[in-house]
Amino acid sequence: MFSRKWLFTTLLVFLGTAFCIRLGIWQLDRLENRRAFNTQVETMRAAEMLNLNDGAPADVTAMEWRAVTFTGEYDFANQVAIRNRYYGSEYGYHLITPLLSNGTAVLVDRGWVPADADWRTFDEPGPVTVTGQIRLGQGKPAIGGIADALPEDGGKLDVWNNLDVERMSAQFSYPILDVYIQPNADVEDVTPPIPYQPEIELTEGSHFGYALQWFTFATILFVGYPFYLRRQVD
Repeated sequence: MFSRKWLFTTLLVFLGTAFCIRLGIWQLDRLENRRAFNTQVETMRAAEMLNLNDGAPADVTAMEWRAVTFTGEYDFANQVAIRNRYYGSEYGYHLITPLLSNGTAVLVDRGWVPADADWRTFDEPGPVTVTGQIRLGQGKPAIGGIADALPEDGGKLDVWNNLDVERMSAQFSYPILDVYIQPNADVEDVTPPIPYQPEIELTEGSHFGYALQWFTFATILFVGYPFYLRRQVD
């Protein structure tokens, strides 16, 4: 196995075995992350609705997917949009608008509007009540995507790539909660802005099966290689 003739092949087998084991562990890690996500969603969905008008909890960032309601008035002067959003096959933006009440402000993803529309035509003056789910912002997608940067001259960035709550809050003269509200969607509501709710699959996926496959490949390599050598020598 470690002779000069077979040394390189042996090293490749060891490296291949280690690689397969690492991929198996990676799939198990993904399985644990998936289970943690499922638990988070199920726990928050089982909790009673949170009324932000009664005050925001200190751990509000740990409450993603919890039902929430908030009544206030929109600040359209500080409204921004997220590009690259689609309604069916039609390109557009999502309007992100601060909702304020008694010193509390939270961003609301009001939903999809056509790219060529005048945002101010969708203004909703006066008090409004928004009911939806607590969501966390995203500075940059894990794979691909472009992080947003505020203008160097201190100006306001109107169109964003990501719903980056932390960076958006730097544009406002008042504090913003570290989460945003994603309003409940109505399938019959086809008038922009059209709210959006992601479809969530609360399963464990195929991660455990993939892990078993990679561990099986590692076993075949590590255990089968000596038998292969024996046959070659014989």
